[in-house]
Amino acid sequence: MQTLKVHHIGYLVKKMEPAVRSFEALGYEMEQPSSYDDIRKVHICFLQKDGYRIELVSPASGESVVSGLIKKYKNSPYHICYETEQFDEDYRKLTNCGYVSIDVPTPAPALQNRNVVFLMNAALGMIELLEK
Repeated sequence: MQTLKVHHIGYLVKKMEPAVRSFEALGYEMEQPSSYDDIRKVHICFLQKDGYRIELVSPASGESVVSGLIKKYKNSPYHICYETEQFDEDYRKLTNCGYVSIDVPTPAPALQNRNVVFLMNAALGMIELLEK
């Protein structure tokens, strides 16, 4: 899976605006303003610093896919997203290597509707695979 490239680190936040201000105070710059993902019921924002991209994810309602996570983990990083040109092949390889898919490939509105899928690994936690 040498085709995998880190795209961003997903950071779970309760409130978007205070989190954006805090990252900006650390020198991060807004790459993409907050948008709403109606599939996952979350607000998403991308910031960048020194070649690193952070995705802030905030639940929009109790039905959000991350509402349970925010209760458990509070504000914290919770996944690394890997981008690949061979989405289907790498998805298959990851599941064959013990990663468990926790959803199905679905378009991500904040990422130009490219497909994403979230997977869990007992030794590493959650990752996101992003179609290039």
